Amino acid sequence: MPNASFSTPERIAAELAKLNYLAEPGLAAAIFLAKKLKLPLFLEGDPGVGKTALARKVGLMLGVEPIRLQCYSGIDRSQALYEWNFARQLLHLRGTPDTKSIYREEFLIARPILQAVEKDPSVLLIDEIDRADDEFEAFLLEVLEGDTLSIPDYRTIVIKEPPFVILTSNGTREVHGALKRRCVYHWISHPTRENEAEIIRLNVPEVVNTPLAAQIALAMAQLRQLPLVRPPGVAESIAFARAAIALGRNTVAEAADDALGVLVKQHEDEEAVRSVLRSAR
Repeated sequence: MPNASFSTPERIAAELAKLNYLAEPGLAAAIFLAKKLKLPLFLEGDPGVGKTALARKVGLMLGVEPIRLQCYSGIDRSQALYEWNFARQLLHLRGTPDTKSIYREEFLIARPILQAVEKDPSVLLIDEIDRADDEFEAFLLEVLEGDTLSIPDYRTIVIKEPPFVILTSNGTREVHGALKRRCVYHWISHPTRENEAEIIRLNVPEVVNTPLAAQIALAMAQLRQLPLVRPPGVAESIAFARAAIALGRNTVAEAADDALGVLVKQHEDEEAVRSVLRSAR
């Protein structure tokens, strides 16, 4: 039975709001279409706009913990799909000459893609695909287009219900069009000031009756206009609000110095960020 939380884009947005995630209509529609058409969802945007967080929320809507495949330069199919436990296989062969017996479940190490395929429902998060190599993209394209998963010498898995696949990219390099065409694509922008303030209030209820959320949202908008090495994302906005509350500070300016470390992750950005925070109103 289809999950009622995904029945319409509006229902998806409402369910995500209950989980403290504000999804604009275009994003809710992209999630709906990916689920309805059983296509991967490709999310692209600057770091910190909520791409990975969305995968966690979609998992909550389906009642599962997302299975995460973190991409990096040099990743290959064995890290993504499966590999055999050679040490255990060799130990087994010492007791029997039957080489076929080493291709059994007890010797198989399931990696994220195989783990996701074998569960229903499941959410597979392929995080930061732009960090992987071209060869890995080609492998992913082959896997995502197929309705079976073959493990030589073991068995072929028929994928009756594919996992909800979410790919994310920070745009550090251009991902091949062939992979994007296989997906429902959506660019996630930084939220508007009003939406960011509401996101902060949802996640840090202690600021609801204070001007802190609006002040932080305004300061974040100003900081993103500067040539910072690493502009702050929504996660940093929420972290700064929590830090200010923990420190007993009522305004952004009051928290500027002591809470700077939850906002700035590059030494080169410190003075520029501190200046904006101290002048926040």
